[in-house]
Amino acid sequence: MPLSEQEQRLLEEMERSLYHNDADFVASVGASRLRPNYRSIAIGVLLAVAGIVALIAGVAIAQLWLGILGFVVMFGGVLIAVTPGRAIRSVPGPSSPGRRPAQAKSNQGFMDRLNDRWDRRQDGQ
Repeated sequence: MPLSEQEQRLLEEMERSLYHNDADFVASVGASRLRPNYRSIAIGVLLAVAGIVALIAGVAIAQLWLGILGFVVMFGGVLIAVTPGRAIRSVPGPSSPGRRPAQAKSNQGFMDRLNDRWDRRQDGQ
């Protein structure tokens, strides 16, 4: 079920507010996104299948060394297949450290504006 325009705007405001208020959290979460390396996955799966075949063949012909070699190849293939891929370049958030105060005020999130209004009411302005 798609989001309505109001829900999309609210989600965008929340994202901007998160980028603005909690840049450390965004940087730590954003840095963990990885792109899968499909070549490594394909090679790993092929090695795992070859290792299973060698393991079964080693058991079938009663050759211990072939079974152990098959297990090692299978284990190596699985390790190659599940290794992390390359990191995706993170897109910097809308908040930049060197911007002017007027520009910062115009890009405040929804909650920031509500907090500012609340503070002005409490101060009697």
